[in-house]
Amino acid sequence: MKPIAITLGDPAGIGPEIIAKAFRDAPDVLRGCFAAGDVATLRRAAAVVQGAHGVDLPVAALERAADAALAPPRCIPVLQVVASQPLVRFGRISARAGRIAGDCVSWAARAALRGEISALVTAPLHKEALAAAGAPYDGFPGHTELLQALAAEHLGVAVAELPVRMMLANEELRTVLVSIHVSLREAIALVTIGNIVTTLRIVHESVGRALHRAPRIAVAGLNPHAGEGGLFGREEIDIIAPAIAQARAEGISAQGPFAPDTVFMRARGLREFDVVVAMYHDQGLIPVKYLGVEQGVNVTLGLPLVRTSPDHGTAFDLAGSGRADAASLVAAVRMARQLAT
Repeated sequence: MKPIAITLGDPAGIGPEIIAKAFRDAPDVLRGCFAAGDVATLRRAAAVVQGAHGVDLPVAALERAADAALAPPRCIPVLQVVASQPLVRFGRISARAGRIAGDCVSWAARAALRGEISALVTAPLHKEALAAAGAPYDGFPGHTELLQALAAEHLGVAVAELPVRMMLANEELRTVLVSIHVSLREAIALVTIGNIVTTLRIVHESVGRALHRAPRIAVAGLNPHAGEGGLFGREEIDIIAPAIAQARAEGISAQGPFAPDTVFMRARGLREFDVVVAMYHDQGLIPVKYLGVEQGVNVTLGLPLVRTSPDHGTAFDLAGSGRADAASLVAAVRMARQLAT
């Protein structure tokens, strides 16, 4: 299997630190992985981790990605993919940190699209820092949209021709979103038959590929009680139910719309359903994150590459303290390996 790249994330946040901890605490899971970023930043992170726990954690500068397999356990292999420069300060939003994070993601995405790596796992970046970095990164709200644009460019198609969706998953629940990083007002406007059917197709194909069977998909309603027969809104009657019917006619195992306040309980533990399609960001992500952000994994569906990430942000308040938890990053690496196999 080709190596897995773990991008640096925002160097002012906890990304480098959790990468260092992951290599220290889960050497079997991290075998064949490498950090795509900056050697000096990872050496600082290793020093933070060593200072907190007294464990020797060497950093190896790679000449090429393929050499990651040669690194011994509990050694951090790093490929320098950005220009060497002074370290950024912990916990500070800056354009330079945003550009470093964006450049690391761009390098890893292109390497994956060229077939040089089997997957990429993205440590958290800071959206405000990414925007402050200027063009081209100020045009992307986050990882998902940036990766979509890079993949579309590689394929020679318009971004609109490469729809992608966000899935957040842990051992108990999977949820996929119809819309991602938009205002709630815009998210409601994006609840259309076309967007829902596209989401169901992506879920059917992507999750089905991982499960080796057709997934059982539950579709959440938009309104309280799924509209209560039109009393609280007609989106379920006029939009969501027709979209489900169209998907079912294509052979997709989708059911609903179900009341949003109970459907996640029915899917928890993967009992009645393998995955829930939610209408907007917070509707779908709050239930998964409530079950524990330390095990949550973000997966981008619909891309011609495998991308996962931990289910948390840059945590500037923890950066440099040695207290950040790497469990979600380890889970993201484990899932990336499963999806790429």
